[in-house]
Amino acid sequence: MKRNSILPLLVGAICLLTGSSYGYAQKITNLVELKQKSSNELFHHLAKAPHTPAFESENYWVWGSSVIKGDDGKYHMFVSRFPKSLPFHPSWMVASEIVHAVSDIPQGPYRFSDVALPARGAQYWDGRSAHNPRILKYNHKYYLIYMGSTHPFAEPTYDELTLDSPWCIVARANKRIGLAVADSPYGPWKRMDEPILKTQPNTFYSFLTSNPSPILQEDGSVMMIFKGRAHTENGKHSDMALGIAYAPSIEGPYTVLNNNQPIFQIDGQGEAEDPFLWKDQRGYHAIFKDHVSKFTGEWGGGAMAHSKDGINWNIDKDPKAYSRTVEWEDGKIEMQGQLERPFILFENGKPTYIFFATMDGPGGFENAKKSWNMVIPIR
Repeated sequence: MKRNSILPLLVGAICLLTGSSYGYAQKITNLVELKQKSSNELFHHLAKAPHTPAFESENYWVWGSSVIKGDDGKYHMFVSRFPKSLPFHPSWMVASEIVHAVSDIPQGPYRFSDVALPARGAQYWDGRSAHNPRILKYNHKYYLIYMGSTHPFAEPTYDELTLDSPWCIVARANKRIGLAVADSPYGPWKRMDEPILKTQPNTFYSFLTSNPSPILQEDGSVMMIFKGRAHTENGKHSDMALGIAYAPSIEGPYTVLNNNQPIFQIDGQGEAEDPFLWKDQRGYHAIFKDHVSKFTGEWGGGAMAHSKDGINWNIDKDPKAYSRTVEWEDGKIEMQGQLERPFILFENGKPTYIFFATMDGPGGFENAKKSWNMVIPIR
């Protein structure tokens, strides 16, 4: 939908909430009661989370994941990691790789198996970073859709790598969405020579494309929500917006729908990030990170929206789908420093687990000492 058409939805969502902005997240004292009273179909059914990480990797930052059940009956996770010898933000843009981990049970813990998509040289469009994986399976083949980037510089040191450094400036501008194919979750993976979703001038994604969340439809076609940024007159880039793309098959070609307009964007904001898309008999559904607390009243909380066609979206009447505040198995209730990259595992058509990238600390990427992938059962 266009920018002005989402404003009434925004106002309605805010009116449903008793708190506002970042302060709301800090005042959550009874998460259990909040979930019990919720009419949101996901938030109401979130169970207690195990303390054991679904996946962690020593000496690495760990971030978003995607899980699929393989032909071997095991569960296969594809997850981003990047070295702790660099600061978390923005090293994911310049040094991330996608690794493969395996578990006998869906909730894990997942054991490291192999590096699926390592660095492969600055000359490739994704040669220096592969990040934010989504795994699909179709006709006995496995498909990884992910964000990739590159830069031409030598490896930075910890202190050199900042948001204003050449590494980050170039790598951010080179972010694109790509595809890799394999006959087995163990690989080997064949990467496409070009991105499957490039930038396009004079659009909301003229600067970069990132954060893909694809679904495979009954006829083999793909619908994919993605994040875009546009070039701006000051030589920088716009805030984040979410768009929707379609392809007749997984390998493409991909076309951005809605007349190249975003489906979620509000003037001067950029509140919708890290989308997860799924489809059932009712239509399309999405959850995403409420980046500036415009939908849920909680900074970093999850918002839910629904659509009949994947283009025209309505925010859920009770939009909070998850909170940064987590209820653990031992009864403790704690707020995570970050809770991002949601991924729901469906089995036999039903949602069973939701995975998140998470980290410790009081909030903010610069305050964390460790990150990992966590899981919450869905009752």
